[in-house]
Amino acid sequence: MKKEVGKEIEKRPKVGVGVIVYDTKGRVLLGKRKNAHGEGCWAFPGGHLEFNEEVFDCARREVREETGIEIDGLQHVAFTNDIFTAEDKHYITLFVSAKHSAGEVMVLESDKCDHWDWFDPGQFPEPLFLTLKNLKKQGFRYEYDFKSLR
Repeated sequence: MKKEVGKEIEKRPKVGVGVIVYDTKGRVLLGKRKNAHGEGCWAFPGGHLEFNEEVFDCARREVREETGIEIDGLQHVAFTNDIFTAEDKHYITLFVSAKHSAGEVMVLESDKCDHWDWFDPGQFPEPLFLTLKNLKKQGFRYEYDFKSLR
């Protein structure tokens, strides 16, 4: 009986946080994934939401751990329901936007990311990670409201 309960829990969707980081030119930060599901695809920085962790705290932590930069002006923007059929994984991805506030982008997790680069919205490289494809299907527009920040 315990094994069945364990399998049930194991099959529940996980919660991911994707961070749409904008620079002062309105470009968006993307990294090329490696050694994980979606290998070779371009994705935002982000990762798993930890138990008892606030979404914005997760976003700051993941961006810092992966890129070495600091972000501020975080805003909730969207969520996606992401089913990775081939990998038998299911995620709910919570997207937040933020602006780059300090530091130079570096690859700090070279086992997970090949490199980072800034791209103009609408000119993203291919292939895109499933979460970005699903965000695009929703009609998400890459616009950061710099004016609302003071």
